[in-house]
Amino acid sequence: MKDVSRTVLVPGVGEVVEKKSRFIGEIFPAETLEEAEERLLAIRKRYYDARHHCFAAVVGVPGTPEEIRRGNDDGEPGGTAGKPMLEVLDGEDLHNTAVVVTRYFGGTLLGTGGLVRAYSAAVKAAIENATIVTVVSGRKIAFRVSYSDAGKLQYLYAKEGIEKPEIAYGQDVVMTLKMRREMGERIKKITAETTNGAAVLLLDEACVYTV
Repeated sequence: MKDVSRTVLVPGVGEVVEKKSRFIGEIFPAETLEEAEERLLAIRKRYYDARHHCFAAVVGVPGTPEEIRRGNDDGEPGGTAGKPMLEVLDGEDLHNTAVVVTRYFGGTLLGTGGLVRAYSAAVKAAIENATIVTVVSGRKIAFRVSYSDAGKLQYLYAKEGIEKPEIAYGQDVVMTLKMRREMGERIKKITAETTNGAAVLLLDEACVYTV
């Protein structure tokens, strides 16, 4: 399992024109192949009069055997669409992401090299118009601490590079932090030492968050 990966937060659409053929790329987040294929079907219906709807997806848990990679040329010569589209996703280290490139044929054959370049360019154009985020597989830890300790802990957490915790105020203070997995034991140690063992651990679980 990869600790850090990238994915699409907000979908993007981009278009390139090559010898009067239009290539419309649409990139979007998808966690399963079924989700990606549903979006492909919707795009097919939207551009029902287009000749090709080529597809690429990288879905599932990054860096594990569960991750699935798919590419489809949808009638284009073999290896001219799905494969280069996947290669662009790989080059951008994008996971749980799918892309569809719709082609309106312009009347001129582009050849295999021209098709590879056009489909790759359409994916890159879509990426440029999408919002890409870094996803971290980490730990979510929550403590109950006194008001007097909360300020000191926020300062110490910041020194360790931990993002600002979520804070809930009540009779005491509940601080919820997200961090990389390897930081979990150090943060628990710092918290225990700073509070002289008075901090109460409420939560310690795996999580995924964006940065």
